[in-house]
Amino acid sequence: MLTGKQKSFLRSKAHHLDPIFQVGKGGVNENMIKQVADALEARELFKVSILQNCEEDKTVVAEQLAVGTGAEIVQLIGNTIVLYKESVEKKSIKLP
Repeated sequence: MLTGKQKSFLRSKAHHLDPIFQVGKGGVNENMIKQVADALEARELFKVSILQNCEEDKTVVAEQLAVGTGAEIVQLIGNTIVLYKESVEKKSIKLP
């Protein structure tokens, strides 16, 4: 579980990042969860964009991705989710 200070730190790190995944009409599926988990291992922190045609609520989408990948939801702002998971092999972000 991330503290408020850690979330603030991660939000500042994620501010300049562009979303690398998009959740659309199909919603979240097993293939997407696997790809997000692989990307989290490589990057640790990134954004996911939720498109207008997504039928599920954005909080549900964020929860599905977090639970499926074992990641933490850093921020859910507008239609953008910021996810963080500490990498096992490529640790690059040092939390305060």
